Amino acid sequence: MKFVLEVDLATLNPDAEATPELGRILRYWAGNLHHYSLTPGDTSALYDSAYREVGEWRIECGGQ
Repeated sequence: MKFVLEVDLATLNPDAEATPELGRILRYWAGNLHHYSLTPGDTSALYDSAYREVGEWRIECGGQ
């Protein structure tokens, strides 16, 4: 299995700097992963501080 987290930096909140915004997204999801079974096919949208969808995380089958 593979855990994939993708964030489109071009779509982040334009009023926020990319580095702190990405850090906020990573901290939030790191703290919430225990709510998921993390089985292949699990996925969730990622949102910036303006609550706009900017990416997703997902669990994929396979190693590469």
